[in-house]
Amino acid sequence: MAHCPFDFFTDGKKHTICLVGGGGKTTVMYELAAAWAACGRNVLLLTSTHILQPEDGSFAADAAAVHNLWQQRRYVVIGTPELSTGKLTEPPQGLYNELQPQADVILCEADGSRHLPCKAPAEHEPVLLPDCDMVLAVAGMDALGRPLAQACQRPQLAAELLDCSAEKIIDAQMLASLLLSEQGARKNVGTRNYYIVLNKCDLLKAAQQEEIRRLLVGAGMDEHRIWLRERGE
Repeated sequence: MAHCPFDFFTDGKKHTICLVGGGGKTTVMYELAAAWAACGRNVLLLTSTHILQPEDGSFAADAAAVHNLWQQRRYVVIGTPELSTGKLTEPPQGLYNELQPQADVILCEADGSRHLPCKAPAEHEPVLLPDCDMVLAVAGMDALGRPLAQACQRPQLAAELLDCSAEKIIDAQMLASLLLSEQGARKNVGTRNYYIVLNKCDLLKAAQQEEIRRLLVGAGMDEHRIWLRERGE
């Protein structure tokens, strides 16, 4: 079960959560979904862009299949299959509209990162659900010490945002800036609740973890909305 420190994880309320940013979004999304489903909550997963179609039996093509899985205390993935890629795109609007009032928690992967640990969003990203009440931004700590050109999706956009070259080595300050900028991971968040997941923190020494946490908090981020997540949690 996910060891999520965020307040919404155990508040028992209905939430629609969009995940954005770099590598680790899908892992975090499925971890949270499994934990909530084990507690008996009706959990619905989808994407507003593209996501791999799961092979564990959690995909449901219609409302009847969704309810069958919910009765088994399982999370459910919905979407439109792309036969050429094996991926799912956003689900039919009618199906989502039918299921949305019945779900206790909805999790949506709202942009892609091509498995890179950080990113700068393109003009069309992210695609947040209209009913989304919170955004989780994910960044992999394996970005640190690598050039933007190697570790960041759309490095030229990131370089423009950070006012540096794409060959610049990513440090904690740069990563914090990408996570807090309204042209970065915070794009289109508006008044929604905003949380940050620092993924693969087991790669960092304690002092490095504290440095990036301090930078985020110093820039106004609530420390209770930062998850220093280690692999395998």
